[in-house]
Amino acid sequence: MNKQYKKSTLVILAAVLGGCSLMPNYERPVTPVPTAWPDSVTLKTTTGLALADWQHYFPDPRLQALIAAALENNRDLRIATARIAEARAQYGIQRADRLPNLNLAATRNASLTPAGASITGSAMNIQRYDVGVNLVSYELDFWGRVSSLNAFAKASYLATESAQRAFRLSLIADVANAYLSLLEMTERTQLADATVKTRAETRELISRRRDAGVSSDTDWLRAEGSYQSAVAELANLERQQAAAENFLNLLLGQSMAEIKDLPAGRSLTDQGISSDLFAGLPAEVLLRRPDVLAAEQQLIAANANIGAARAAFLPRISLTGSVGTASRSLSGLFDAGSGAWSFQPAIILPLFDAGRTSANVDIANARKVIAVAEYEKIIQQAFREVADLLNARDKLAAQLAAQQANADAQNLLLRLVEARYQAGIVSNLEVLDAQRESFAAGQGAIQVRRAWFTAATQLYKALAGESNDSVASKQETLVRAPE
Repeated sequence: MNKQYKKSTLVILAAVLGGCSLMPNYERPVTPVPTAWPDSVTLKTTTGLALADWQHYFPDPRLQALIAAALENNRDLRIATARIAEARAQYGIQRADRLPNLNLAATRNASLTPAGASITGSAMNIQRYDVGVNLVSYELDFWGRVSSLNAFAKASYLATESAQRAFRLSLIADVANAYLSLLEMTERTQLADATVKTRAETRELISRRRDAGVSSDTDWLRAEGSYQSAVAELANLERQQAAAENFLNLLLGQSMAEIKDLPAGRSLTDQGISSDLFAGLPAEVLLRRPDVLAAEQQLIAANANIGAARAAFLPRISLTGSVGTASRSLSGLFDAGSGAWSFQPAIILPLFDAGRTSANVDIANARKVIAVAEYEKIIQQAFREVADLLNARDKLAAQLAAQQANADAQNLLLRLVEARYQAGIVSNLEVLDAQRESFAAGQGAIQVRRAWFTAATQLYKALAGESNDSVASKQETLVRAPE
């Protein structure tokens, strides 16, 4: 007998003598992250979380309609929701094992024994009719095996539900990001289209000046190259705009054109998304995230599985029986004196299984260690994600202010250079340089603005977005498991 087997036996004997379950008491692991956010993160002073629902967080009516369509039609969300129903049904099956199963049965048994095989030397024709209520192999849960399996099934169900909530949050954030990316590509395409037209006018002007002998072939070639560069960039942006729209349609589960009464949207500048979310303390934020809740439920399930594995060392007591009436003829089933019953208790005690039961306990313990490590890893990843997004929110805001100021300055410079060129003070080379700088600054401002909105959107998801009560009230398919 090895040491692990002896240790398991001692634990089980102690549990039996103490009259308690063999399932270990669950204790949530200490959160393996700092108690405060990094110094680079700016937080608002608050005593708790203040997270709005997605309808309030994303005020653009077009985006709201797209998110609602995705929540209704996205195929991956349908799969995740169906898995909740599957896990809940599995929990219901396991929960039913804690109660006896009773069946109403009516049977007829007939047999004929020939004379040569009969002990009486005569043919025997036996008829028997039975009607009764049967108790089928009901296990007395002395050692908590069935209750441990029930706890395992319930935790697995709740983990599936939390995973569905995590996917729902991700879908909301993904639709918002895809919509913002489409707006970015649309505005950058519009800017590129306007730039193509402007450079076409500049090229035409220089062409006329060359014909008049005022400009050289070099000036015209520069204008031609600048124009073709803008045309190429416009084609590239149109390709990215089409790809962004296709990706958004995939998330929606349908084409935007198929959505009836789709309201008009806002520009990227007028989205009105505010990232002023109250973060609170790390433990307060991270422990409410659905992915963390799912990992904890998996840990609870692994803990419950240890109890079921330990109980396999002990005798399993099951009851089988029936009560009803019996008769040789169908008409005599309910006559006086026809009552019948049977009772068959069984005790099964494992004697030798070549270490299989002990190995199952080792497996359960190892899986719990894995579940603890995965739970702690998810919390650490969540801490990093929230800290990065909080920092990105502040730094991107500063970057956007500088980038927009640069774009405004370059636009003003372009107008001044064009006026000076019309007056013959500067060369067309300065005009082309000013056009390139203005175009690049405008494109950069749009990109940084979209990056800031992306950080704000991801922060909504990272801080667990909607409250549990809000989600439960809107998702009719999510029904809490009975106690």
